[in-house]
Amino acid sequence: MITWRKSSYSGGGGSDGQECVEVAEVRSGIGLRDSKAPEAGHLSVRRTSFAALVARLKRDPPSNARSESHDLLA
Repeated sequence: MITWRKSSYSGGGGSDGQECVEVAEVRSGIGLRDSKAPEAGHLSVRRTSFAALVARLKRDPPSNARSESHDLLA
C-alpha cells in the first residue's frame, strides 16, 4: 500500500487547502501527484533527483512558488 503525504505548505490559498503536491515512496523512487486529481496517476523520480530538488528549494526558494507551480502545470 502506498502512503501519500501532503506538503507542509499546503492550505495556503484557494480550494480549502487542496492545491498541493503529495509525495510517497514508490518502488521506482519517489512518487509525486496532484492532490486534487489523484486518479490521474503520479510521476516517479529517482530518490537522488528528489533529494536534489528539495535541497535546491531549501537553498533557493522560488519567490512565488504558488504562481510558478501553476505555470509549470498549465
